[in-house]
Amino acid sequence: MQTYFFILAALLYLGCAFMPSERRTPISLGIVLGWVLHGGALLSDMFAPEALRVGFAVMLSATLWISVAAYWLENRNFSLDSMRVLVLPVAAVSVVLPSIFPGNMIVLAGKSDWFLAHIAISILAYSTLTIAAFHAVLMVLQESRLHTRPGPAAQTGWFAMALDRLPALLTMEKLLFRLIGFGFVLLTLTVLSGVVFSEQLFGTPFRWDHKTVFTMLSWLLFGLLLAGRRWQGWRGRTALSFTLAGFAILLLAYVGSRFVLEVVLHRVLT
Repeated sequence: MQTYFFILAALLYLGCAFMPSERRTPISLGIVLGWVLHGGALLSDMFAPEALRVGFAVMLSATLWISVAAYWLENRNFSLDSMRVLVLPVAAVSVVLPSIFPGNMIVLAGKSDWFLAHIAISILAYSTLTIAAFHAVLMVLQESRLHTRPGPAAQTGWFAMALDRLPALLTMEKLLFRLIGFGFVLLTLTVLSGVVFSEQLFGTPFRWDHKTVFTMLSWLLFGLLLAGRRWQGWRGRTALSFTLAGFAILLLAYVGSRFVLEVVLHRVLT
């Protein structure tokens, strides 16, 4: 049953992604329905009595589930309709991945309460910075369009027209840094809760594995970006480059490394 819900949610996401912008009500309702189906199936798939399913596909799906909600709410306040074609197709792919790559169940008995808290905070951090990355891509496309003079034929596409309806670049930049600031706070809490969780479970504050290294590198990049923004006035291409680089490294921290371990190397880890 979960698989059918996942497939239906993916189809709803895809349908809403490429629906004409004028159909705002069907798009909004379709996203909400897909999000509810996605969340319900994900919840029942992740949690079992005294056990939790982990894996790159599950965590990616959970991240995109929250990212869809963040996009929907952000689009209610600002005209960000063009982000649909970026967020929803990726969400549609992430929805069905747990059915293909189920990961593994870990027993929660004996685990610290920090374990679930750490996972929840990290997913929120990844989700916020995922939306920030989509936002940065949108700004790159918006800036590129402002510096070109497309002919009449190129202006008829709905995505091009949606780009033209985006808020001014300065407004988009303010939104981007608001997302990055919030995501950085969550990422900091992820690192701190990870220290507590690691110390209670493994007896050491840090496990210097790939996940820790990539997470710390991403944290340093986003922190440097915010510091540069505050004291050096960084903006434009510099801000976008830092955002996308930080997100790429963060993606490698868990999703990328788990993909290699689970799918390429066929290793099952907790």
